[in-house]
Amino acid sequence: MSLALSEKALKVKPSSTLAITAKAKKLKEKGVDVVGFGAGEPDFDTPINIKDAASDAINSGFTKYTPASGTDELKLAISKKFKEFNGLNYEKNQIVVSNGGKHSLTNIFEAIMNPGDEVIIPAPYWLTYPEIVKLCDGVPVYLYGDKKTGYKITAEQVQDAITPKTKALILNTPSNPTGMIYSEEELKAIADVVVKNDIYVVADEMYEYLIYGDKKHVSIASLGDEIYKRTITCSGVSKSYAMTGWRIGYTGSSVEIAKLMSSIQSHQTSNPCSIAQKAATEAINGCQNTVGEMKKEFDERRKFMSDRIQAMPLVDTLEPEGAFYVFVDCSELIGRSYKERKIESANCIANILIEDYNVAVVPCEDFGFDKHIRLSYAISMKAITKGLDRIEDFLNTLS
Repeated sequence: MSLALSEKALKVKPSSTLAITAKAKKLKEKGVDVVGFGAGEPDFDTPINIKDAASDAINSGFTKYTPASGTDELKLAISKKFKEFNGLNYEKNQIVVSNGGKHSLTNIFEAIMNPGDEVIIPAPYWLTYPEIVKLCDGVPVYLYGDKKTGYKITAEQVQDAITPKTKALILNTPSNPTGMIYSEEELKAIADVVVKNDIYVVADEMYEYLIYGDKKHVSIASLGDEIYKRTITCSGVSKSYAMTGWRIGYTGSSVEIAKLMSSIQSHQTSNPCSIAQKAATEAINGCQNTVGEMKKEFDERRKFMSDRIQAMPLVDTLEPEGAFYVFVDCSELIGRSYKERKIESANCIANILIEDYNVAVVPCEDFGFDKHIRLSYAISMKAITKGLDRIEDFLNTLS
């Protein structure tokens, strides 16, 4: 029997971040003292007021279908948050609540893409972006930032990349994997190009609350009526409220796009989990003190980790401005030898670290940079210190 499978599905790459996390977990289950820097989720528990809201939903029987695009209660909370935090006016009928950020992004591209449409993706990028674009019959077009620009791309690069087939630009700020933030000035320049060429911006702002120092978050859709019309703004409760497993993401867009996404979602998943929606409503409407406490702890880890890496031999990093990742440049390791083994890529580095030093890091080949690794500081300071000690031991062995 040789029935054919989907060629499109066969081309999808498995998530390397989830793979490295699973590998570390298996070693831990065997009793190995592994330090896992792969985590894409806070190491904090979901705040008690949010969990209580979920318990109340269960006990009160709020366990049935909801409207496909989310409850009015949650949409009103999101609308209020958009106004107060982002400076954006998205009404109920412009908001779609989905089963996490990935689902929101999938809905977006299913709603706006036609076969062969191009989507500009700044690199380094979250590894899921190109896979979703390809699954929606689109063509990823990569633009590369570098260390001099904080790994950010410029408006000029966007303009040069636009063709008659360009449908959208993905903009992720704060960035996964770099932790860097686009300034208001940079966003205005990009917005001008987007409006001039009449394309969409898919603004992934999932880490919007996790910004440090004197930096501030700016939503590109807030920079004028014309860019607002062309922007689909994405966020969720996963990162800011330590709710990764609850799977609630959301978008603000034009009414037309929101209707399409709601229709698509109604056939694919019916609706987001009713209980998780109640929890998300409490997260957004309730006390925000735990967000500040988590952010303060992340800030301390951020400074410690970036300072420590900058002091190590052969590697370098920029101090991240948001999210909870450090993007480590390992270019000077390429071509060196470790126990008669030539280091050829970040994948090689990651394999050595997990196999010989019990440290799990994310190689960034699938993020568009094959000489970099990503380290998450969403783990304890004790674990960070232990893991960095092991990485430095590895670096000191190289010839």
